[in-house]
Amino acid sequence: MKPVTILIADDHVVIRKGLRTLLEERRGWKVVAEAANGREAVEKAARLRPDLVVMDLSMPELNGMEATRLILKAAPSSRVLILTMHNTEELVDETLRSGARGYVLKSDAERELVTALEAVLANRTFFTPAVPNLGSEYLAHARFGTPALPTLSSRERQIIQLLAEGKSNKEVAGRLGISVRTAENHRSRIMRKLQLRSLSDLVRHAIRNKIIEA
Repeated sequence: MKPVTILIADDHVVIRKGLRTLLEERRGWKVVAEAANGREAVEKAARLRPDLVVMDLSMPELNGMEATRLILKAAPSSRVLILTMHNTEELVDETLRSGARGYVLKSDAERELVTALEAVLANRTFFTPAVPNLGSEYLAHARFGTPALPTLSSRERQIIQLLAEGKSNKEVAGRLGISVRTAENHRSRIMRKLQLRSLSDLVRHAIRNKIIEA
């Protein structure tokens, strides 16, 4: 029987090693790669096309929400489960709208993660017990096509993260493969959309919305 292949994406090596040990205790499951940041996760998922991706939300370079969106474009057969310490309904809703199939708190990982991944493999969704009512709401949105478009585009959210991490316009342009002028235009448009006046305002927005860690 073909093994279930798994990619673990988390910026803490101790957590990655612990997750690898936990998941590989399950017969027929194999961790084929680990990633320490969002961009590495996208690159490895696109190349390896794992069955499952266990994705942390708060990672450098590209956060879990954006990494999930890009992974599912590059490897649409992969299924993503979010594993995080953050627990707000808004964040759960946003990450699931990115295409993830499940959401588990790190504090629940030892007892819930394998069960959650089995559910995701069976094409079901799984929500950490701390948010028991969100699953049905999310599925209702998916079933009836309720529009819930984010204020910002995926590219704009990527730019927010890079700017909040201290990257200059030139560095943002180089990282995303766009011109400096385009990066500057994106930055100006973001500031207008979010009604921000300074880079420090943008950083606070990124921290408040868990795009980066404080």
